[in-house]
Amino acid sequence: AAITKGQYALDAPVSGGDVGAREAKLSIMVGGDELAFASVLPLLEQMGTNIVYQGKAGAGQHTKMCNQIAIASNMIGVCEALAYASTTGLDPETVLKSISSGAAGSWSLSNLAPRILVGNDEPGFYVKHFIKDMGIALEVAKEVGLHTPGLALAHSLYKQLADMGLEEKGTQALYKVLMPH
Repeated sequence: AAITKGQYALDAPVSGGDVGAREAKLSIMVGGDELAFASVLPLLEQMGTNIVYQGKAGAGQHTKMCNQIAIASNMIGVCEALAYASTTGLDPETVLKSISSGAAGSWSLSNLAPRILVGNDEPGFYVKHFIKDMGIALEVAKEVGLHTPGLALAHSLYKQLADMGLEEKGTQALYKVLMPH
């Protein structure tokens, strides 16, 4: 009924956190009618720099889950690398300079690792929302018969973080679970 009135709905989740939002450099993953996408593209370009039409309705949401799956395991790696550097006597800031521009480089390593080093747990993306997203991805993966052990581990670790009362913190707070006390 909405289409006959010229109304369309698109699913258009974003990635890029608080930095991407402030700088209008979000990555936007869009699902839905392609003509509707074309008509709102100028609006989306005001918010993001990487705007990709993914396909039919729901495709944007599934792409966001792919993003969250990739980030989940990556955040474990970022936090473990910094914890390893600290516990082996290395200067984590110096290590970060070396590894962030090499093969290990990632958005999380460049944007969230520096926050970890100064104890900044303020959210660019909340732990509680990340847990929700990972839960959705785990549920869909199970429905389609996909084994996602990295995602399951990350989900478990972030739930530990929430159990510590840190669900309102940013995803980089995972460091608190992985760093020996």
